[in-house]
Formats: sequence, structure tokens, C-alpha cells
Amino acid sequence: MSGTSLDGIDLIYVSFSYGESWKFKIINSDTFSYSSKWKLILRQLVNTTIADLKVIDIDYSQYLSSVIFSFIDKYNISDIDFIASHGHTALHQPENRLTLQIGNLQVLADALQQKVICDFRVQDVAYGGQGAPLVPIGDRLLFGAYDYCLNLGGFANISFQEHYNKRIAFDICPVNIVMNYYVSQLGLEYDDKGQIASEGNINEDLLNHLNELDFYKLNPPKSLGLEWVDNFVLPLIDTFKLSVASVLRTFVEHIAIQVSIVVSKPNTTLLITGGGVYNTFLVSRIKAHSQSKIIIPSKEIIEFKEALIFGLLGVLKERDEINCLRSVTGASKDHSSGKILLPNS
Repeated sequence: MSGTSLDGIDLIYVSFSYGESWKFKIINSDTFSYSSKWKLILRQLVNTTIADLKVIDIDYSQYLSSVIFSFIDKYNISDIDFIASHGHTALHQPENRLTLQIGNLQVLADALQQKVICDFRVQDVAYGGQGAPLVPIGDRLLFGAYDYCLNLGGFANISFQEHYNKRIAFDICPVNIVMNYYVSQLGLEYDDKGQIASEGNINEDLLNHLNELDFYKLNPPKSLGLEWVDNFVLPLIDTFKLSVASVLRTFVEHIAIQVSIVVSKPNTTLLITGGGVYNTFLVSRIKAHSQSKIIIPSKEIIEFKEALIFGLLGVLKERDEINCLRSVTGASKDHSSGKILLPNS
């Protein structure tokens, strides 16, 4: 799994079993950080021509195969049914029936000599869906004991059961994709524990403008991409010419408010995962705005929940079972999404 926050490639070696419900055991887990070269390439994908994207896709698929091989070698893994891979999102414009995740090419299966199940978003977009979020099927099957499942990554996305057989999920707002962008201006990769944000001041005018963005008025299904951030969020923030600390403080409050609008029911449980959990100041502001009991799981689930669920998506695809929900993405039907690549010997 590689997310929009560009903090690296998450890999897990996991065993799934099914009895009365799905169970899992994460055997090994690791994150391989991106080099500065790859961070720069991935950050600029939205401004890359289609011709250049095709070249990058090949290069990234080869790079991804080397990272996966390093993980297999590091943990001496020999018993593999298949590799489930999300790749990395290069373009996401579902309104134009377009989504592209690089790193899902045949070269992956050939280089690793393993079956690869990947490219989970394209089919959903072809069916008229958002192609995102895809994690909610895993929230329902693996983490159904919680009322809400919130992931704080590049974006905040949420999943919950509206009623017995209808799962609702959508992107709420940007998180690390914006905050890491501004903290990088200080030569840092991220705001450790939200310390810098906690020292800034809220700009009420900017906060109001952020909360009034049109995306927040849309009903789900809805999803966000880097293009939206580049076109609407960063230019808006930059017009205010604030210090980095005040940008971060204002944006933390914006995130907390947007989460609280969605997580509005009292006496509920809210499971929070993703790298944003380590921003303790952000979590404290979410707590201040929310009436839910916030649950922070183990470090392994915080960091690798999305990789875990994409593994489950692969299992469901292998079994030709539904892994993509129309109630979540807005597609014309529930379906078993993804493609299966077999290695050429």
C-alpha cells in the first residue's frame, strides 16, 4: 500500500481465515521509505503528461517489485498464495471515468514470479463509481465492532454502517497531504505530535473559507484526490500569507470540525488509524469536537490497516466474492474488483 502522504510503501505478510467471520494474523510488517527522488516524482504526478506517466508506470512497477522482493528476503518468506497490491494513485478523476494507479503492470508478477492481484479501482470507476474508498468492506468484515472507522492519512476517510446491510463511506477532508506540504517548508517531513500546530494561531477567516468549500456540501459517495488539493486548498491557504504554525493550527481545527460534522452521534465508538493518529494535538482537537469514545488500536493496526484490508480485497477477488460496495462508491452494482496477473515463466 502506498498512500498520498508519501510516507512510504507499507507491506505486510498476513494470514486470513474464515469461520463464522473473517480473522487475520499479521506475521510481518514493514514500511519502506521513499527516496527523495521518488517523492519528487510522485508529488508531481498530477502535472505529468500521459506519455511520461506510461514511462513512470513501468519504472515504478519495477521499483515496487524490488521493494516487495526486499521484504520477502528480509523476513525469509516462502509460503505465498499471492501478492495484493494497491500501487500508487497517479490520477483520480472519477467524474471523467478516469483513475490510474501506477505499479500494477505485468512486470510486477514477472519480476517476482508470483501471482499478483491488483488495480482494484479501475473496474469500479468503469461501473460509474468513485473508485474510492475501497477500505470499507474490510471495516465491515474485520472491524465491524466499531460504530465508525476513521483513517487519518493523506486524507481523512470514514466508514460506518448506516443500517444492517448498507455501508456508507467517503473522504472527509485532506489531512497529512496538506500539513506535510506546509511543514516541509521548515525542512521537516511532518509535524511531530502536532507540536508546531499547537503553537500557531487559528485564522478564523481562513477557517471559515475552508469549511465553506463546495466539496463539503456534496452528499456521499464522494472522494478526494491530489488534484483537488492543488486546485482549491493550497491556493486558498496561500492567499492568507500566514506562518506555517498558524496554517497548521487552522488546518487542524478544520479537520476536527469536518470530522465532528460526520461523527455526530453521541455514545458511539470511533476507531482511528493512520499516521495522523501520532499527531496527538490533532487527535485532542477531534476529541474536543466529538461526542464519540475514541479508540486508538495497536501500533500495527494504526500503521498497516490499509495494507491489511487491501490484502483482504485480494482474498475476496481470488474467491470471486464482493469486495467493492455500490453503497460506498456509487457504482451501478456491488462487484469483485481487481485484476489477476499470472507470472510469465
